[in-house]
Amino acid sequence: MEPLDQDVRNQFSLENALVQQEFITKVYGWMSVALVITGIVAYLTATSPAILQFIFGIPYMFMGLLIGEVLLVIGLTSMINKMSAATATFIFVLYSVINGLTLSVIFLVYTQGSISLTFFVTAITFGTMSAYGYFTKKDLTTWGNLLMMALVGLVIASVVNLFMKNEILYWVTTYAGILIFVGLTAYDTQKIKNMNMAGVDGETSRKGAIMGALTLYLDFINLFLLLLRLFGRRK
Repeated sequence: MEPLDQDVRNQFSLENALVQQEFITKVYGWMSVALVITGIVAYLTATSPAILQFIFGIPYMFMGLLIGEVLLVIGLTSMINKMSAATATFIFVLYSVINGLTLSVIFLVYTQGSISLTFFVTAITFGTMSAYGYFTKKDLTTWGNLLMMALVGLVIASVVNLFMKNEILYWVTTYAGILIFVGLTAYDTQKIKNMNMAGVDGETSRKGAIMGALTLYLDFINLFLLLLRLFGRRK
């Protein structure tokens, strides 16, 4: 009976590995779709005087879009269990579109060459740390606790510096932010990898993939914006 039990365990492990691999593929697929949507919308917006006039010409429109983004993320993360997979997908795609509208400003400030370079550096950095988080045997849970506390401090310092406009604090938050999101990329990847999707229905699995994609998407975008402070060349 022992060899039979071992065969059963091996088969079970193989099935779990296949489910995990399929789930991770969905996560990165949705994240990639969102990044493509954001990039296309940002570029088209920056090259359309009519859309730019709509966003920046109407008082408080840009601020309204930023607030809308925050509300969409909060709504998606807090109510994911109560909504259908289709609704979650729609909100995620809508968020990537709105984020593209607001990020169009970088095409007005920085040269396309420096934006492309920064995107390339971000992709390499993100890919490296995501691979580390996926393949490492080390438990990164302690990373997550420290990084989340550091992220809260970063947000507070960044908000304070909006009023202080201190150049030293600006660069401190820039380098600290890069380190934080580099670490979060590895931590979030491992956390998503360890999500147990075996035996769950397709609806739940898709919602889990959307949440994982949103997490990695936010890591990528924030890392990109922070690196743009270093590599971006203003027009």
